[in-house]
Amino acid sequence: MNKQLLFYYFHSKRGLFQAVLAQSAGELETALAELSYPVGGPLERLRLTLAAQFEFLARNPQIVALLGQGTRSGGGAAFAPAINRLVVLLAEGQGLGQVRDDVDPHLAAAQALILMVGYLSMEAVIATSARPLGADEPSLRERWREAAVDLVVAGVSAS
Repeated sequence: MNKQLLFYYFHSKRGLFQAVLAQSAGELETALAELSYPVGGPLERLRLTLAAQFEFLARNPQIVALLGQGTRSGGGAAFAPAINRLVVLLAEGQGLGQVRDDVDPHLAAAQALILMVGYLSMEAVIATSARPLGADEPSLRERWREAAVDLVVAGVSAS
């Protein structure tokens, strides 16, 4: 593919970048839509969704890198469906009294995604400060995923 063809379809480097972000966001949304939720309340579904988001991003480091770049160029809006999925669960939890009323669902959902992207972007730095693992312990990434999900769920929980 040559430069003229790229500009014909995407009009600019930024257009190409935003198209790649949109495709990546669509892949994440597809992965989340395929989740099968057990019967349970919004906090349990929130826990499962957060864990699935983390696992998807961990398996796709190129998307983590794109998200880091996309926020500077205005491309982060492509990930609004993934954030909105969390917003819906948080708002449902508020309606049922399971999520604190003082929690802004939009802010909490965005913070959850940032927590995951931040860890995955800085995993090597975080690993240098982590205590050594025992042979029977889960990996640092698994511990971080569980701790991050627990932090978000406990932070928004009304109980």
